[in-house]
Amino acid sequence: MEESQAILRLKQGDWTGLETLVQNHQTPALHAAFLILQDRAAAEDVVQEAFLNAARKIAQFDAGRPFRPWFLRSVINAALKAAKQQSRLVSLNGDEPDERPGLAARLADPRAGPDESLEAAETRRAVRSALDLLTPKQRAAIVMRYYLEMPAEEMVHATGASLAAVKWSLHAARRRLHKLLGAFRDESIPLQSDERE
Repeated sequence: MEESQAILRLKQGDWTGLETLVQNHQTPALHAAFLILQDRAAAEDVVQEAFLNAARKIAQFDAGRPFRPWFLRSVINAALKAAKQQSRLVSLNGDEPDERPGLAARLADPRAGPDESLEAAETRRAVRSALDLLTPKQRAAIVMRYYLEMPAEEMVHATGASLAAVKWSLHAARRRLHKLLGAFRDESIPLQSDERE
């Protein structure tokens, strides 16, 4: 079923259209939510709720516009809200299990030799560590631009911010990420999680 037909069905109260939307947008939505939240279960919850909200509010959607930015805006906003709530919670059990190896495994090049695999693993580890130290808003900017490959105009639609604000957020996030990655490569300089731009 075409996406436009799925949206029309949802607008008519037929929830079978939701399946097409889930198939088309679930993977990038989960990827974005996970990279912002750094927690697989929380990302799945955010995306599931975003799909249900999209189905409930489909009457507000302008069918003349693309669905992806409208939907990803709700995913990113929900992930940022969940990240804010997570930052207020303190684990009583110590460190939480790390969910990231699954993502790292998906990013690995199966054709790489041992040297390339080791270098790629070190790079992924450095990027993951640096992403963890960004603010949720900075992670969202990096995720939208580089993982979801959204152009600035689509980021404007997804966030509801002005083009200038989107460009500034992306600039600040890139600058912070660059600084963190530079510090990470120099093993004598520890990464500081309290530094904010």
